[in-house]
Amino acid sequence: MMKIAAGWALLCAGAALAACGGDQSSAENAAAKMAAVEAAPETEPDRYVAAEKSAASLNALGEAFVKLSLGIGEHDAAFVDAYHGPEEWAEAAKSEARSLDQLEQDAQGLLISVARANGEEASIRGAMLEKLTRAALTRIQMVKGRTFSFDEETRLLYDVVAPQYDMAEFDAALVEIDALLPGEGTLADRVDAFRNSLAVPSDKLQEVFDAAIAECRKRTLAQYDLPDDERFRLEFVTDKPWSGYNWYQGGHESLIQVNTDFPIIIDRAVDLGCHEGYPGHHTWNVLLERDLLNGAGWIEYSVYPLFSPLSVTAEGSANYGIELAFPGAEKIAFERDVLFPIAGLDPAEAAKLEALNELREKLSHARNMIARDYLDGRISRDQAIELSVKYRLESRERAEQSIRFIETYRGYVLNYNLGRDLAADYVARNAVNGRSRWDAFETLLTTPLSASDIAGKGVAETAAGKE
Repeated sequence: MMKIAAGWALLCAGAALAACGGDQSSAENAAAKMAAVEAAPETEPDRYVAAEKSAASLNALGEAFVKLSLGIGEHDAAFVDAYHGPEEWAEAAKSEARSLDQLEQDAQGLLISVARANGEEASIRGAMLEKLTRAALTRIQMVKGRTFSFDEETRLLYDVVAPQYDMAEFDAALVEIDALLPGEGTLADRVDAFRNSLAVPSDKLQEVFDAAIAECRKRTLAQYDLPDDERFRLEFVTDKPWSGYNWYQGGHESLIQVNTDFPIIIDRAVDLGCHEGYPGHHTWNVLLERDLLNGAGWIEYSVYPLFSPLSVTAEGSANYGIELAFPGAEKIAFERDVLFPIAGLDPAEAAKLEALNELREKLSHARNMIARDYLDGRISRDQAIELSVKYRLESRERAEQSIRFIETYRGYVLNYNLGRDLAADYVARNAVNGRSRWDAFETLLTTPLSASDIAGKGVAETAAGKE
């Protein structure tokens, strides 16, 4: 039997507290059990007494959260997106795997312990750790079969709820796009045909992506001092529900994969280069590892749980990072002057592509509307696909891939558009009095803020060193 570390002891102690609090099991009610355990009799198990006498250290609780996350990952393959902590913890999660029931009790106990450690005025670190734990508890319950409405799920996992949408606004955008691309056939067919005419030939993919990522990296390194050993590997893959993915390896290294199931349109090279790389996912992960994990010693940042409040910043900053790195007309100029010639495409089409993309941006939130109605059972799968064709202006095959993503990752979809809007608003509020947008963006990347924090206030200081 392994020696139980301090963090794991606190988690177990918290679970004991949870067991004393009755049969409530929802994420929202877990913290409420604190009132019941305060009055628990002195005849509780030894581990309960030990926990009551010990200080609820955030370091120890952070360790407990990492081990909880690794345990969840044994039941939910998508939960742990990245891990670069002690190898023995990962090995223990496999060799001493706990049941979902045990993990649920552990998560409830940890939630109580973190809430108690936070007290009435939580630090930035403590507040995020509490929300991360609540999200982990929610995800355990989902894996066990509990269902939540789309809005409740996103509130518990990501601390954000999508607004209700006015279909008339989406329809108005379709009218504008129809005027830009008149002709025969459906609007979705016309948009798909035009975009496919600007697909990168397969034998030019590597060269185009190398050039795009190099420019994204150059622009980011002009603003940030990243570690000298930061690096990435690029792979082209197939049969995935996503278009691109960053698998952070730790040690300042990423594996970036690009899905080639469908033709890669020329504008996707910079989009994915920024989103997955610089100043997006790769940069964010490198900064978290350098500043929060290694610099501040916050062990909970050795794991990235995908279904958590961190993903609002992860996806939102990655999408906003595109316009940060290529402000105004700089993106289309780079594509026209550099990428179009490499791919052998007509640069004269760049202006129309840019105009189309600006109008399609008005439809970005349609994905949230479709996902909510589909997952809440108000529309069928076929209806969801048809709505994706209409409002996302994609072929039926691409729409089917989009719905596959929703079925796999559910409410995660809103992190891309709502997250981008939150990131943009945050930077705009904080890039004042001579402070640059890049500086405000770096604070967003290195401060563990959930969606409600990002929306509610600007934070001028970095998180490193703040308890």
